[in-house]
Amino acid sequence: MAILRNDEIRKMNSTEQQEELDKLKLELIRERAVASAGGAPENPGRIREIRRTIARIKTIQKELK
Repeated sequence: MAILRNDEIRKMNSTEQQEELDKLKLELIRERAVASAGGAPENPGRIREIRRTIARIKTIQKELK
């Protein structure tokens, strides 16, 4: 899953933003589960990227309200 930039998020409607947010949250849970189980993640920086993207989406959603 690609990391979304602000302009890409702003082009989405509110339902698309919410769907993307839900997907990212599930992916974050999976990545954290791998890390907590002691496994080596494929991309160690992926958790940070996912968290930042979730924050971007939430920020833009709050701006639009």
